[in-house]
Amino acid sequence: MLVDAFLRTKHLKHPYIQKIFKKGENVMKDKIFGILQRVGRSFMLPIAILPVAGLFLGLGGSFTNETMIQAYGLTGLIGPGTFIYSILSVMNAAGNVVFGNLPLLFAMGVAIGMAKKEKDVAALSAAIAFLIMHASISAMININGGTDALLSGASTSVLGITSLQMGVFGGIIVGLGVAALHNKFYKIELPQVLSFFGGTRFVPIVSAITYLIVGILMFYIWPPIQGGIYKVGDLVLRSGYAGTWLYGLMERLLIPFGLHHVFYLPFWQTAVGGTATVGGKVIEGAQNIFFAELGTPGITHFSVSATRFMSGKFPLMIFGLPGAALAMYRCAKPEKRKVVGGLLLSAALTSMLTGITEPIEFTFLFVAPLLYGIHCVFAGLAYMFMHMLNVGVGMTFSGGFIDLFLFGILQGNAKTSWIWVAVVGIAYFVVYYVLFSFLIKKLDLKTPGRDDSEEVKLYRRSDLDAKKKGNNADNGESESIDELSAMICQGLGGKKNISDVDCCATRLRCTVVKSELVNEALLKQTGASGVVHKGVGVQIIYGPRVTVIKSNLEDYLIAAPDEEVAIDAVEEKAPEMPTEKEAEGKVVNTIVLSSPLTGDAKDLSEAPDEAFASKMMGDGAVVIPSNGDVVAPADGEVSFVFPSKHAVGLTTTDGLELLIHIGIDTVKLDGKGFETFVKEGDKVKKGDKLLSFDLEFIKENAPSIASPCICTALSSKQKVRLLKTGDIKAGEDLIAIDVLE
Repeated sequence: MLVDAFLRTKHLKHPYIQKIFKKGENVMKDKIFGILQRVGRSFMLPIAILPVAGLFLGLGGSFTNETMIQAYGLTGLIGPGTFIYSILSVMNAAGNVVFGNLPLLFAMGVAIGMAKKEKDVAALSAAIAFLIMHASISAMININGGTDALLSGASTSVLGITSLQMGVFGGIIVGLGVAALHNKFYKIELPQVLSFFGGTRFVPIVSAITYLIVGILMFYIWPPIQGGIYKVGDLVLRSGYAGTWLYGLMERLLIPFGLHHVFYLPFWQTAVGGTATVGGKVIEGAQNIFFAELGTPGITHFSVSATRFMSGKFPLMIFGLPGAALAMYRCAKPEKRKVVGGLLLSAALTSMLTGITEPIEFTFLFVAPLLYGIHCVFAGLAYMFMHMLNVGVGMTFSGGFIDLFLFGILQGNAKTSWIWVAVVGIAYFVVYYVLFSFLIKKLDLKTPGRDDSEEVKLYRRSDLDAKKKGNNADNGESESIDELSAMICQGLGGKKNISDVDCCATRLRCTVVKSELVNEALLKQTGASGVVHKGVGVQIIYGPRVTVIKSNLEDYLIAAPDEEVAIDAVEEKAPEMPTEKEAEGKVVNTIVLSSPLTGDAKDLSEAPDEAFASKMMGDGAVVIPSNGDVVAPADGEVSFVFPSKHAVGLTTTDGLELLIHIGIDTVKLDGKGFETFVKEGDKVKKGDKLLSFDLEFIKENAPSIASPCICTALSSKQKVRLLKTGDIKAGEDLIAIDVLE
């Protein structure tokens, strides 16, 4: 809105200016939307454990409740003192510990979901930050007079730490903050004296320091925020039936965008969904209130003010959507009903039993958005009807029959009024069937089995995403496809066949599942100077630019189709590699390079590595070092220092591109045993120290200490001659490059 108002000012009405601002607005909206989607997906990790925890709590809490045991006359079978009672008590405790520690689980889950890479480090850092934040708050509470100085209900115990009542908001604050720190610092390089604490080790350190400060600030900031949240919760509580309808409508409307978790979570887990005193404790959040009441004896009816945010799903998912599925089946062409029936029956049963509705909902959303809009309106009404009828059935994750049985039928109609779910649900089944049948036929909507294509399928979120990408392409907004990464992926047998991607200084190192799917000819066509394929290991030689290729390939694989790509039965013949031909012509210049190492000089063909020995990456020599110092073989500029410090690249003042590679497969040492003294862009003189290494450590932990020193970009008019073999000292002449006319 602000952008639109800004664009209406008279000095900014030029079409080009308008276009720039509109494009910027769209980019910002897409960025915010993308972040919200990632946040919503990150919530799914801790939420996904709730069904199992709810099952434990539902069975354990129900059948250890004395009122429940007496109501069903089961005292002799599962009453206190029996073996079954002991097992159920353990289940109850197991479920309770999950719901009681959701803030910590959200801290770790959100950090994992939002971290780009090294997710295990993000999880550990989040746990540390969470503990430090609450310990800091606890110390501030003690310093300032203890809990008596706080408002009633403002404090709680978090993992045995007296802290503020932050609920899952506290976990989300930690998770998002740690993820941001992690993504910024997990590759940080510190000065040499502190290098041990660099990279991923720095993340828990900076997170701990940050959240010590955050904890102190939260002591002052959170109480006013908490008061505001209570006011929002009170407003929601007083919104009545209309507010419940709006909640149900919005929850369904946001599903296609993947933002529904962001929407409903505050209602389920924070004071936005209400507060209640259960068993002498102040409980925040609709779901937390329900489960606290579930395990408390003497509850005559579960709190409808809490279950109003959950119970509306049951008539919708158990009855309404199966009615829609039946309508789509009946509207399919007779010759396709058998195939359609199998698909829709499976989707309907999934919705009824587990409450997972994506296969049905995305099918009519994809081909008939009008039906989805009507479905959203009826979703809101379902929540409102359950609220009006005083239904008190809660849930863990979804609104399927399993949750209805555990938290409705099993608890008894007196405590839940679950019978109204069936009454309203039957009406919903009829309405959905009649209304969907009428609209599908009247508007000729292409639901499964009604078009002339041979394929009959149910749609999922991936199909919707693909459709969006297609629309963007039509609007000229699609990004250029990474054709190189696509070729590499295909050459490796497809995404499903790739189990690991890594690189060293010059080669892409991949591990595949099925060796026979690797297409070496296609990989060579990607610009590789060679391919080394041994079993499930594949090395593709690209030279120093390989780090960029690896990064692009990893990004491409995130969204690539999860499939295998077989080599065609009739494959185009790979282009023949030109045979090495003796260069001819008069020598007009000779460039001499000294040895960067002291040791035993050998011809490059003696290198214990096929890629080096066959000169796939260039020509030069190999030195078996006798000490761990590496010096510049000529004047020039450092073109790169590999992150694992085992290789360095130089561009000499004569324009030669050199690679000095210490040992074989030393990239796997991840920098251990190496120390660098230069960085990319540094100017060096012949004999300047570039790096050093622990010779004994390399001998013990690498396949070989043989160190190739090669020219990586020679022209057809440049020929390498080996000047010395055997014992050589760093600085002595090693190879000559003859430049022919």
